[in-house]
Amino acid sequence: MFAERHVRLFRNGRNQAVRIPREFELDAQDAIMRREDGRLVIEPVRKQGLLATLAALAPLEEDWPDDLDSGLQALDDIKL
Repeated sequence: MFAERHVRLFRNGRNQAVRIPREFELDAQDAIMRREDGRLVIEPVRKQGLLATLAALAPLEEDWPDDLDSGLQALDDIKL
C-alpha cells in the first residue's frame, strides 16, 4: 500500500478539488473533512451498528416495575 502520493489540486466552480487516486479510495458514500494541525483530514462516515445507535439514544424517563413479572401480567390484562 502507498503511504503517500503527489496529487494536483484544481478548481471545480468555486470549490477547490482533488482527485482521490484509486489506492486511496474510501469505502463509503459520505466523508467528514476537517483541518488538523495544518493538514486536511478526510475520514469515511461509517454506518453505525445497533449497539452504537442504542448508546446514542436518550434514556427513557419511565418508571419500570420492580417486579418485571407483574408488569408483564399487567400487559396481559389489557384487552385489545
